Amino acid sequence: MTKTRSFSIFLLKDGVDATNALKDDHALEEGIASENLPEGAVLYVLDNEPRPPWWRAYFGVQKDLNQVSKGALVFLQASGRWFALSFGHVFHNLKDSSYEYDFGLRVTLNCVDPAKLRSTDVLEPSGAKRQRTQLPTAGDLTFFDVDADSTILKSLTGKVKDEHQDLFKSATGSSNIRISSAIEPAGLVGLCEQLLNLYNDDTYKTAFPDIQNIAPVRDPSVIAQLNGQLLVAFQARDEALALSVPDIVDFGDGLWGTFTGANRGDVYDDIFMHRYYEYLDAAGADLNAFGIDDLKRHQLVLTNEDGSVVRDRHSIYKSLIYDTALNGGADNYHFCEGNWYLVDSGYVNRLRTYLDPLCKDTTLPDFSHDDEGAYNVAASAAAAGRVCLDKTNISIAGQKQIEPCDIYEVVGGQAVLHCVKISTLSGQLSHLFNQGTNSVNLMRSEQQALENMKELVGAGRPDPEREALVAPLANNKFRVVFGIVTHKDKADRSNNLPLFSRISLMRCMKELRRMGVDAEYCFIPDTSPATAGKARKRKKKAAEPEAGGE
Repeated sequence: MTKTRSFSIFLLKDGVDATNALKDDHALEEGIASENLPEGAVLYVLDNEPRPPWWRAYFGVQKDLNQVSKGALVFLQASGRWFALSFGHVFHNLKDSSYEYDFGLRVTLNCVDPAKLRSTDVLEPSGAKRQRTQLPTAGDLTFFDVDADSTILKSLTGKVKDEHQDLFKSATGSSNIRISSAIEPAGLVGLCEQLLNLYNDDTYKTAFPDIQNIAPVRDPSVIAQLNGQLLVAFQARDEALALSVPDIVDFGDGLWGTFTGANRGDVYDDIFMHRYYEYLDAAGADLNAFGIDDLKRHQLVLTNEDGSVVRDRHSIYKSLIYDTALNGGADNYHFCEGNWYLVDSGYVNRLRTYLDPLCKDTTLPDFSHDDEGAYNVAASAAAAGRVCLDKTNISIAGQKQIEPCDIYEVVGGQAVLHCVKISTLSGQLSHLFNQGTNSVNLMRSEQQALENMKELVGAGRPDPEREALVAPLANNKFRVVFGIVTHKDKADRSNNLPLFSRISLMRCMKELRRMGVDAEYCFIPDTSPATAGKARKRKKKAAEPEAGGE
């Protein structure tokens, strides 16, 4: 039986080859003698010194135990383009900007059998949520519940069509393509040529017609304009700019992070945009002097708790999340994992057509309070019959806490659930929309949750008032109102929301309406005075990784 071997293959961008694809601080060796490299190929090798695992000293193990990392990158040219073949965990030595981010996924979409899929990784940009779904037996995309309207397909695994069986039997595609093949070194150039042909093909649109309503931007001139707007948002500390680990993270080992590029940084037990700004401020960095190359050079480094072990590292550029448009145009662009995505304009128009009529005037007072909690109490007291349910719970015993809403009242015979959130940040809005949907769904499906709700709204009230508040609940007459506190002009309606928040809102609205529940959203004017930012308490670190090294 012919032996198969695993290959991880990246397609480098135009103008990138072995001379400029690697990070400046890479630790790979060049010039290692090799007899079977394809003609013109370049080999780099990782040959780390052995070192003991952390648990040897932890337990005081009295045996000489060492572990070592080995790997290689092979660069070869095929059909005028350069490819990088990665063996072992060394691909992170490639510059984030050196390879095509959609190469592996697009090749896989073009070569797999649509009825023989095994695994998907999806990203929901509204909350930077990542999810992996695997099937015990092969199936089509419907078995994976991939929502093409609200998620980006990041990785796909499946068996390939019969016409590609001579190349490989199955493929996993993301930025790179991972395959197992019996091909010999002399055939690698031919293999890469066929992969490039698959990459340039668009027949996947027939088998997966809706999979890329969200498509990667590949025009360098457009990317340059979008990067310019990203940089302006960064320098202005735009609240719409977010930072997240651009990968699925194993939280079982704990998650700590630091930053490198400007100076040594503290180790944090949480990672978000303000932490990076805090790091830059402590280093005395001038944001106005920053360029895109600086964001690519600076890194988010995942470590252990004391910073002594580096688990992974990502450029800040690749870790940013942002929505924008170009020159006031209709096209919407989303930035995620170092790549720009264009969202189909027809789909954006459908979002607007669906959502704008659901935007109503708020019946709640303006926001001029210190926080949401104080506002919810005050807004509830501003009108007779309102009940503040902020931080309450209707879940049944043994289940996680479910807050029914922030403010409850009865209007026109309906139980009105006001769900309130400050800001129009995408992740927070996803939480808001899910809150209202989940609470109604729970009360519809669990009688005990409904009884808990009745107790909350009627507690301590005389019988006539209690009956009036509880009656719509008993009759299953609900209306959900999502109230968004913002300085933005309410006349802009759904355009006030980030793109993926609009997608999330439409999904929740449709789900509520399928349950027979009226739903709307509104903008609550934020009239609170602007306040100066407060310095965060910095955590003292036990050990600090060197910038750019492990």
